[in-house]
Amino acid sequence: MTERTENNRAEGRRGVVQSEQLSGLTPAEQRQVAALVLRQWRAPLIACEPDEVWGIDRSVLESLFRLAAEAPGEQRDQAYRQALAVLRTAPLFTSEVDPDTVQLVQLETIGNLLTFGGLLEDPPTDKVDLIIESSAGLASYLDGLVEDSYHSHPSEHAHRQYLADLGYEAHGLGYLAARRSAVESACHRGLRSLPDRAGLLDSSTGRELLGLCEDFGAEVATTLQWIRTTGR
Repeated sequence: MTERTENNRAEGRRGVVQSEQLSGLTPAEQRQVAALVLRQWRAPLIACEPDEVWGIDRSVLESLFRLAAEAPGEQRDQAYRQALAVLRTAPLFTSEVDPDTVQLVQLETIGNLLTFGGLLEDPPTDKVDLIIESSAGLASYLDGLVEDSYHSHPSEHAHRQYLADLGYEAHGLGYLAARRSAVESACHRGLRSLPDRAGLLDSSTGRELLGLCEDFGAEVATTLQWIRTTGR
């Protein structure tokens, strides 16, 4: 069995657990989960800067990430919808794009911002599943690129030590997939102490969880910059 096949099976097993975990959460908690997953990919989208040809206003992207993390309410939900409407006017949405790896991650993240808008209208479980599955898939995809590269990642030894320290919990996962899974688990635990209708920005615990997601996103952004530098 190849390592890539084992990775896929490991992610599949986690997908079953993920759906079971979501089914035990309220709609408001599921929304918080989706907002936290989105935040994990904020840095790769913002710090790596989308192509100017796409015509995307950075302030609109920042607004979407912020509104997703705020407490639910009709006024904030409407503001999110309006920001999405502005985003959709960007030339990106009427252009053909042949993305490199960095742009592919950015496009997937933009797609997840759109998906989050959909969960404002419908029962959230399916939409949250899609956002989590996208995040897991991107992490595994990037791990595959790092593994297949002719170049050594500058943090390779630290990453291998991280996986070794996790032991069986990281079996079949690359570094980013394992980190993403660890952050997801920490977020699920932390959500239990948050008020059901609170925003993530309204408590120290919520802000701490957002910080964990930002830290992961910063690592992804660093890896993306390395991938772009090495020509993948």
